[in-house]
Amino acid sequence: MSKLSPTSRSRPATVSWAAGSLLFLFAAVEAAAQAYPSHAIRMVVPWPPGGGSDVIARIFVPKLSDAIGQPIIIDNKSGANGNIGTEYVARSAPDGYTLLFNGSGTLAIGPGLFTNLPFDPVADFAPVSMVVLQPHLLAVHPSVPAKTVREFIAVAKSAPGKLNYASSGNGSLSHLAGEIFKTTTGVNMSHVPYKGAAPAIIDLIAGQVQVVFSSSPSIMPHVARNKLRALGVTTAKRMSTLPELPTVAEAGVPGFVVIGW
Repeated sequence: MSKLSPTSRSRPATVSWAAGSLLFLFAAVEAAAQAYPSHAIRMVVPWPPGGGSDVIARIFVPKLSDAIGQPIIIDNKSGANGNIGTEYVARSAPDGYTLLFNGSGTLAIGPGLFTNLPFDPVADFAPVSMVVLQPHLLAVHPSVPAKTVREFIAVAKSAPGKLNYASSGNGSLSHLAGEIFKTTTGVNMSHVPYKGAAPAIIDLIAGQVQVVFSSSPSIMPHVARNKLRALGVTTAKRMSTLPELPTVAEAGVPGFVVIGW
């Protein structure tokens, strides 16, 4: 039997060292992957407290926090139809510790209306999950003499331009819903944009505006207290939580469907 050369003797040690380094590298990569999230996460809601997105975020975030084992801090950065908070997230470090909780108004409708947005909804964000589909309600101040959608259309047509409808901002889904309603029915209402659903509904309750299309979470508590009157829901089918409330489509505006996400 021949003797091993010095070179052949060193090979097993080299292979073992390489294998050990590779295992160490895999272990380091796995540990790094498991380390996220290692500290608190900021969830930016680009709308004021009390609006539909904010209400849903405050229901959703605690469950997400429990699932990942780290605190999630909700940060309301409102203004400009959600653009201010959305830009903030777009400019943040892409490390997974600043998340955006936003919807169709800013990310889908806005790019078709504004030419100088400070962010690209496709290039600047990585979608994580769809959270909820949001029906909107057509609601009026109790002073409006209408209890159905058809009655409301008649009231609006009898006083062109006299009714003011509120929205959560120019380019928001509530704004788009109002304009679709005007175009479809031929009524003439004046648009009053706000910085979010919550301030719009505050003025609606106060009677400063008369009409709103807004998400169900932001409207339903006030309907339950008889502060506002809901005339219809904008989905294709009735809501299970308000089965007695007809859809706008079945109540007088065929084909009218507006759903946010």
